[in-house]
Amino acid sequence: MPIKGYIEYKRREFCKDVHCPVQVNLDVETEGSPIYENIRNTCKTGCIYSTYQFHHWLMEKGYLIVRPEQGG
Repeated sequence: MPIKGYIEYKRREFCKDVHCPVQVNLDVETEGSPIYENIRNTCKTGCIYSTYQFHHWLMEKGYLIVRPEQGG
């Protein structure tokens, strides 16, 4: 659920911005095809970027990571 006045992260925005070579390969294949899904498995199980890099990219781009308060 978006927060009014903010935009949500778009799928693979980081990957495209950093010119991830795996994303480049995905972009030339048809989404859902066997080749596409095989390449996509690299993203699922062996991403070449770290969560540290992704988190800092989010901060550099002005993204906020939020969650609702618990309880109350």
